[in-house]
Amino acid sequence: MAHQHSSQPRLSPSSDTEDMVMLLAPRLAHFAGVARTEHVTRAAQELQVPQSTLSRAMVRLEQDLGVDLFARRGRTVSLTPAGRTFLASVERALAEIERAADEVRADADATTGKVAFGFLHTMGAETVPGLLQAFRVDHPRVRFSLVQNYGEAMLEKLRAGELDLCLTSPVPDAPGLVARRLDEQKLRLVVPADHPLAARRRIRLAEASDETFVTLEPGYGLRRITDHLCLEAGFRPRIAFEGEETETLRGLVAAGLGVALLPPPTVPRPGVVELTVTGQRAVREIGVAWLDGRPDTPPVAAFKKFLLSRRGSLLPD
Repeated sequence: MAHQHSSQPRLSPSSDTEDMVMLLAPRLAHFAGVARTEHVTRAAQELQVPQSTLSRAMVRLEQDLGVDLFARRGRTVSLTPAGRTFLASVERALAEIERAADEVRADADATTGKVAFGFLHTMGAETVPGLLQAFRVDHPRVRFSLVQNYGEAMLEKLRAGELDLCLTSPVPDAPGLVARRLDEQKLRLVVPADHPLAARRRIRLAEASDETFVTLEPGYGLRRITDHLCLEAGFRPRIAFEGEETETLRGLVAAGLGVALLPPPTVPRPGVVELTVTGQRAVREIGVAWLDGRPDTPPVAAFKKFLLSRRGSLLPD
C-alpha cells in the first residue's frame, strides 16, 4: 500500500528554490542508500545511522516533496516510478558533490595542489616564467592557474575569490587586502628614434611638457603613475592614444605618434630611444597582494613565502 502523507503540509509550487534545497539536501545520501539496498535496516547499518532516524528521514523527504518515493513491505522497500526518476538525479548530484570534494582536496594538496596567480601583462614574458621555474625546483608538481590582467581587474578577482595571489602595481592599500612591496622598476621616457630628444641620455620630465603622450587607459596602475609624475613635474600630459599593453605603446612611439613613460622592455625594440628620467623618483613599485583573513592552502602558503623571499630581487636587472 502506498504511504499516505496527510499530517504534514506540502510545499506549495511557489516555495523558494533555496528553501527546498535546504530541506532536501541533508537527506539525499540517506535516500540513495535506502534506494540502493531496498532495505531500511541494511541501509541504516551501511550509513551508520539509527534505523528509526533513517525511517523518519525518508518519511519527511516524501512529505517535503509531496510524492511517494517508496512502496513499503515491512522493512523492505522498492522504488516507485517517481522514486526511480528522483534517484537518477540524486545520484548525479551526489557524484558531482564527490567530484567537487575531490577537486578541492587535490587543489589544497601540499605536493600537487594549485595556485591561482595573477600578474601584470608586463611581467608575463620574463619575470613570471622565471619565478615559476625557480619555485618549481623545490615544488615540481604544484600546478598554477595563471591570469594576466591590469591591476584593478586582478584586485576584483582577488575579492571574488578567483585568485589566491597577484603581482600588481602600484602596491594596493585597500580595505580587505594585504599587500607587500617586493621590488620596483625605473620608468623611462621612450621617444621615437628620430625625435630631437633622442640624442639625449637623460631628461627631466618637465622638458617633455609640450610633447604628445601615449599611455595606458584609465584604471591601469601605470596610467596613474604617469599622470602623477607629470603633475609632479608641473604639467598635465597631452594624450593622443590610450592602450591596454605597454609594447603596443612602444610601437606607437616608434611610429612617431607620441612619447611614453614605460618600464624597461623585455627585448630592446628598434625605432625608439629610452631616456633616464632625472629630477624625480620615476619608478613603479611592484607588490604581491592577497585577501585578508583568507586561509591559505599549503601550496599557496609555500608560493607566498617564496615570493616574499624575493624582495629586492623579483625583477631582472
